[in-house]
Amino acid sequence: MKVWTHIAESLEACGSCALVTVVQVDGSAPREAGARMVVRPDASFFGTVGGGTLELEIIRKAARLAAENTALLDIQSVALGPDLGQCCGGRAKLSIEVLTAQSAGTAGLLAQRENEGSVFATSAEMRDGRLGPRRILDASAARPFQLVESADETICEVVERFGETRTQLALFGAGHVGKALVLALAPLPFSVTWIDSRADQFPRAVPAHVTKVALDDPASALDDMPSGAFVLAMTHSHALDEDIMARALLLQRFGYCGVIGSKTKKARFMKRLKQRGLSDLLLTKMVCPVGKTTIKSKHPAAIAAGIAVDLLERLEAGENRETSGSGLARNMTLGR
Repeated sequence: MKVWTHIAESLEACGSCALVTVVQVDGSAPREAGARMVVRPDASFFGTVGGGTLELEIIRKAARLAAENTALLDIQSVALGPDLGQCCGGRAKLSIEVLTAQSAGTAGLLAQRENEGSVFATSAEMRDGRLGPRRILDASAARPFQLVESADETICEVVERFGETRTQLALFGAGHVGKALVLALAPLPFSVTWIDSRADQFPRAVPAHVTKVALDDPASALDDMPSGAFVLAMTHSHALDEDIMARALLLQRFGYCGVIGSKTKKARFMKRLKQRGLSDLLLTKMVCPVGKTTIKSKHPAAIAAGIAVDLLERLEAGENRETSGSGLARNMTLGR
C-alpha cells in the first residue's frame, strides 16, 4: 500500500487523517509489525491491520481522533483476549498518528518518493505526544517502527520505514505454469523479471512489478540480476533449463536456484552439470523439484500456488536471519 499517497489525498479531501501502524506483536496476532492503515474522519480507510475486532475498534478510535483535527501520536497495547474478547491469545502494540493540513507539504514530498518506488525511513522527535519535523533516513536497516527514548524520557525519537521491499526473481519461461506463477506472485513481495526467447508467448498485459524480457540467449539475463535474487527456470527446453542452472550456480550469488521438474530430471541434471565441472557443493544449491511437493495436482494454477508458497517461505526464512538496527544516516529534513 502506498501509505503517503493515501495520506496526501486524505489531507486534501478531509483536512486530517490518522496513520495506524502495527508497532509490535507478541503471540498470535492478525498482522505483523509494519502493517498499516490510513483512516479518515468518516471511518473510511485504506489498508488493513488484520481485520476482526481489533481492526474494527482501531478504526473507530482513529476516526474519532482524526475528526478532532489535532496532531498527536498515541501508542496503545491491546491484549486480544482480555481487551477484545478474541481467542487469539496474543498482544499487539499499535500507534495512531493524527496528521492535519499542516502536514500536507511533507505528505506530498513523501508520496512522491514513495511513487518513485524507493524504500525510505523517517525520523522525528516526539514531545508531549506530538511529532516534530520528519527527517528522511537511509532505510537499509530501519525497522517498520522504532521508539527510542532519551535518557530523561522527556523526548522520544520515532523512526519508521516506508515503501515496499521486493525480492528480485528471474523467472525463465512463459509457458502455462510461468503465466500462472506470475499471477500467483502478483500480490506478494517479489519483483519479477520474466524472460523467454519467444516474445509472442508473453501476454499483452502483466501485473505490476513484472518486466517482460525477450532474449535469444535467455541465460545471459542472469548477468544483470542482483546478488540475493531468486532464479527459477521453467522453459520449454530441458537443455535451456540446464544452461540457466549452470550459469546461475556458477555465479554463486543468488538466494535461490530452482528448476521445475521431477526427481529423474534432477538426477540427470546433477550428472550433466557435474560433467560441466560444477562441484558437489554447488550442485546442492539447485532445487528440483520446486514448490510444495505435497500438492499432487498438475493444474498450472495448483503448481504455481505451491511454488509461490515455497518461495514465500524461503523469503521469510532469509529475512529472519538478517540483523537490523544500524546504518541509519540522516540526509534530509522535512518541515511539518
